[in-house]
Amino acid sequence: MFAVVVFFEVKPAHVAEFADAVSANAKASVETEPGCQQFDVCRSSDDPQTFFLYEIYDDRTAFEAHKATEHFAGFDAISAPWVTSKKVLTYDVFAPNATR
Repeated sequence: MFAVVVFFEVKPAHVAEFADAVSANAKASVETEPGCQQFDVCRSSDDPQTFFLYEIYDDRTAFEAHKATEHFAGFDAISAPWVTSKKVLTYDVFAPNATR
């Protein structure tokens, strides 16, 4: 499995729009992409402009397929002007469900 973590800082005037758009992207990813196993959208309780995404894919190929989808392209294009910073980190999952 392949994990993707994304951190976003969003302009204050666009937090609500961003929240709606990223939620729709996450929902479409899980519902329409067979290789997307999980897509959680989180927002900081201390700073509502800070978002954290946690995504699990079957493998890197599934993540690359995600980036080629229409819903991702639409989200990426519409949200770009709302974002002040974005950091994407990727990981290979080697111990799934280790905490259960």
